[in-house]
Amino acid sequence: MITLDNIRKDLGELLETEKNLKHVEVHADTLDEALADAAVQLNTKVVNLEYEVKEKGYEGFFGIAKKPWTILVYQNPEVAAKIAKEKELQMFGSDILQDEEINNNKDGEYFIRHFGSEIFLKITLPVGEGQPVNYGNIITELERPDTKDLDENLVKKLAKEGTKNEYVKIGTYTRSPANDAIFVVDITKDELKATCTINPPSLGGADITVEQIVTALKGQGVVAGICEDKIQELVDRPVYNAPVLIAEAVLPVDGRDAYIAYNFETDRSKLRAKEAENGQVNFKELNLIQNVVEGQPLAVKMPAERGRSGKTLFGRYLEAKNGKDILLPLGKNVKVDSDERTILAATNGHVTLVNDKINVEPIMEVDGVNIKTGNITFLGSVIVTGNVEDGYNIKASGNIEISGEVGASQLESDGDIIVAHGIVGRDECSIKCGGSLWAKFIQNSKVEVEENVIVNDSIMNSEVSAQKRIILRGKRAQITGGHLFARETVLAKNIGSAGGGTETVIEVGIDPRAKHRLGELLDLQTNNVKELEELELNIQTLENMKKVRRTIPKDKEESLVKLTERRDQIVQENDEFNKEINQIQSNLRELKNIGKVYASGTVYSGVKIFVRDEKDEVRADVKSVTFYYEEGFVRRGKFEQPDFDDVKGPDGYSTN
Repeated sequence: MITLDNIRKDLGELLETEKNLKHVEVHADTLDEALADAAVQLNTKVVNLEYEVKEKGYEGFFGIAKKPWTILVYQNPEVAAKIAKEKELQMFGSDILQDEEINNNKDGEYFIRHFGSEIFLKITLPVGEGQPVNYGNIITELERPDTKDLDENLVKKLAKEGTKNEYVKIGTYTRSPANDAIFVVDITKDELKATCTINPPSLGGADITVEQIVTALKGQGVVAGICEDKIQELVDRPVYNAPVLIAEAVLPVDGRDAYIAYNFETDRSKLRAKEAENGQVNFKELNLIQNVVEGQPLAVKMPAERGRSGKTLFGRYLEAKNGKDILLPLGKNVKVDSDERTILAATNGHVTLVNDKINVEPIMEVDGVNIKTGNITFLGSVIVTGNVEDGYNIKASGNIEISGEVGASQLESDGDIIVAHGIVGRDECSIKCGGSLWAKFIQNSKVEVEENVIVNDSIMNSEVSAQKRIILRGKRAQITGGHLFARETVLAKNIGSAGGGTETVIEVGIDPRAKHRLGELLDLQTNNVKELEELELNIQTLENMKKVRRTIPKDKEESLVKLTERRDQIVQENDEFNKEINQIQSNLRELKNIGKVYASGTVYSGVKIFVRDEKDEVRADVKSVTFYYEEGFVRRGKFEQPDFDDVKGPDGYSTN
């Protein structure tokens, strides 16, 4: 419930807050100039100010009868408190936070001052478990020969309640003006500082007041930089016969120069190899490449700041330098965002800082892929002028072009892959290609491509699948050993080997990916059937045991529940497998590409040819032959040179 006492209390707190606010009275030709002047004096921004208009200005008529604005300006209370706290933290760092946490106890204090012919008392209350001021000590200090009268009851009350940071009159004394304290205000020649030197009062003399010091400053022409807090501190805890700083000019602050805030590491020496969870460093993952995608922010220019002018004690302006602007460091394949400050990648690639310019390279070129480079993952095309050594991998969103050999490595590309000197996989090489693969030869490797595989020499003991064609057109053009899948065509000179040996299987007219998936599903289904038979046997045993005994042990009951759940899960899995198997088989039957295998030389005995799942096992060498599908059988016909004009590739890897 809102009461009159609550309203009085709130208004009293508001009044105390307003009393503690710093404020200045400013005169200027316009309101904006007046606020700018006040911002300099209060060392803050205009947006943090509040003001009252004491006298409204008038521009006059052609300058005649012109009248300046007079406003009373002070800081927003919340902003002022925040700034004060930040300054305190900057000055004392984390120590102040520790002091607040550890030293929450503070004793009360009292100050006795003689102003004019009256005695004043200020008391601060204790904090936490601090000790309150001692009433007896105050009375003892006031028992002076010059004391005339004293309100001891008021002193006792104030000792308990405090004075709310104000001096309260508690009595009078016999004043001797000749014994008053004397002070001198000195101002430096550069008008930057003012000090106050006080000679102490004798018995019967008055102390110096805040108002006296402020009046003396203004009397000498000081209009800015008066430090009322320091003056109050000097009155509370006077320092005698020594100069004390009481006013400081507002010094100018030069504006900060513009600078670039980078969103990537510009110092390559700070790029580090990837560290595993166990602390071991994987030196194949050197993280030397900083990939970026199109539209990604790479850097932001932080604009130059305007200087904040200062003001001497006498109100003379002190000029400040504005920060210097800089140009955006625009290199290749970058662009500027609509804010004209943010630099964006114009393409996918590797971001670098070269000669203080930001560049995005869509093509990365290295001498070789080895311990110096580590594995390469790149959002663009990769050119390797040497070899890809065993155990090192490349992943690229563009093409991969290798002038040397590829060892037991992994290559993965969304585009084409070109290997000039062939692939020596040692049964550990895996290649996935979103386009076509060109190579001199392929040995002991696994290859999956979305379009064509074009080889100049041979394919040996490898598993190769192409969504379109596998074409060998060199002098040897030999397929020896391994398993090849092609949706449309396989073309070679010789297939298999004269002495037999390693099995050679060619499959065409099917979707290689679907064929592989079909095999996986059939294997999974077979395993599920075996597991289901065992589950049924175990479930039946437990259920028979339960019928005979009516109850079974708790662990047996839990096993029965788990076995039943697993059986239901397998049944559901098999239903899903059957649906996918039927769908794949239906799609394979509907393939329009019938598929053909062309051999201009010899197909040796032992080679197995599958066309649309129909098999032809070659039992005797056959020369210059074409295998094709007709009326449910694999037929053999005379070799006819197919036309592959639509298959175009890089120089040196043409199909014709």
